[in-house]
Amino acid sequence: MKRTSRLATTLFVCFAIVGAAVAALAASPVFPVDREFYPYYPSLIKWNKSSVPFNAPEVCGGCHDKQYKEWNGSVHSLAFKDPVYQGELNKAVKAVGHDIARQCEGCHTPIGVVTGEVKAPGLAGLSAIALAGVSCDVCHSISGVTHQQTPARVAENGSFIMTPGVETTSGQAIIKRGPIPNHKECGGGFHQCEESPLHLQANLCASCHQVYHYDDHFPIEATYNEWIAGPYAQKGIMCQDCHMVDIQTFKRTADQFVKPERKEYKHYFSGANYLLTYLASGAAKKAGDEELAKSMMNQYEMAVERLKSAAELELFPIYHNGKLDELKVRVKNIRAGHNLPTSLTNVRQMWLEITAKDENGKVVMTSGTLNPDGSLSEVARNFASDGMTSDFHFAIDPWKVVGFSKHDTIPPKGYRETYYGLHFPADLKKVTIEAKLRFRQADQKVAEALLAAVPKDINLEQMYGLKAVPPLPVVDMVVKEVTVDTSK
Repeated sequence: MKRTSRLATTLFVCFAIVGAAVAALAASPVFPVDREFYPYYPSLIKWNKSSVPFNAPEVCGGCHDKQYKEWNGSVHSLAFKDPVYQGELNKAVKAVGHDIARQCEGCHTPIGVVTGEVKAPGLAGLSAIALAGVSCDVCHSISGVTHQQTPARVAENGSFIMTPGVETTSGQAIIKRGPIPNHKECGGGFHQCEESPLHLQANLCASCHQVYHYDDHFPIEATYNEWIAGPYAQKGIMCQDCHMVDIQTFKRTADQFVKPERKEYKHYFSGANYLLTYLASGAAKKAGDEELAKSMMNQYEMAVERLKSAAELELFPIYHNGKLDELKVRVKNIRAGHNLPTSLTNVRQMWLEITAKDENGKVVMTSGTLNPDGSLSEVARNFASDGMTSDFHFAIDPWKVVGFSKHDTIPPKGYRETYYGLHFPADLKKVTIEAKLRFRQADQKVAEALLAAVPKDINLEQMYGLKAVPPLPVVDMVVKEVTVDTSK
């Protein structure tokens, strides 16, 4: 063979190999999934299966009464029964099928998913342990996380391992894990104890408080990402240090970056979801359980107080040529270890409402007020996100959202500023300007649509006393007022 022929053949083979490699790479998914490693995909839970059963929270409450009462009525205990969640889940199943919707169930009822008990939206026919949502045995059975093995190689969609116990030659060994060192009396003969440094870390919470799109793996909820990029992570303040304590301890932790004492931790898991605990309190009262209703109202009040403690406003009148013609409003995130708002930022609403009045109390200017139908004005300064589909169209349903066309939340210890043009009558000498930072769980119409979509076995009137969806409660997080001259 001539030298030129051999060279041509060699080059052809090289190009063929490179071409095949490029074609193979192009055909590979960006986020490959090991379905054998993650058998419940798109939920990324792993279960070290054995004959050792999971225990209902009432069983744990037999010895841990204080912790059980704190948990009972928390958002963790209500995670699966939440009617807003059930409405969203029902819509998702109808839109994309139950296999994909299992991603949601994996964090809202992990035990119900791995045992195969939960097969559809709704509550009918389910055991107490499946209905219990994020129960004692979920968190205290976690033996590890798989954040580095997930499709996106980060914490996402329930990437934790549950090991409620092991089988031994002498029978079942129930094992519960937590931050307290093992000691002779631990477990009271019912279970073994294992000290777990993971239970003191944000990595534990990250597994579920980091929700990615089931296919495109876009972070629809990025609470953990927000925390790890901020000063609280740098100062060693974990999720537990703010969400497993009372309000006063939370304020001290956030203000001083001081970790709580061991005795100050509670099983409240308090956050911003006051709507859920408010509805659940009404349901408990309707069912005749006054003690549970009181516990849930306590959770509601803590959530509202937490919102009122999270932010601050500063008002700066601006004069040009001696005339007041602008107002700068600075919104500061002073105590949330993640962004404000967080979680489903394309659903939650946190906005500014501005009202200016003359010396007689007559309103001369407004911005950010709610419309008569409960919707938020389009010109309101809303610190939120706008979801979009893969073809860049607006979307709000989580199975459609693969990106944000707008993302305008406030990072921890950070701020955002908004400017308002001011135009007053020429004879006005003084003006009183009130600024409110307001929050609600969702747009009124979104909430109505979700509650209208609940499965048939959830009767809102029977369970919650709701004949129609009332106006969603709005929390005024901060209210600031300033009276200034209109000219200098």
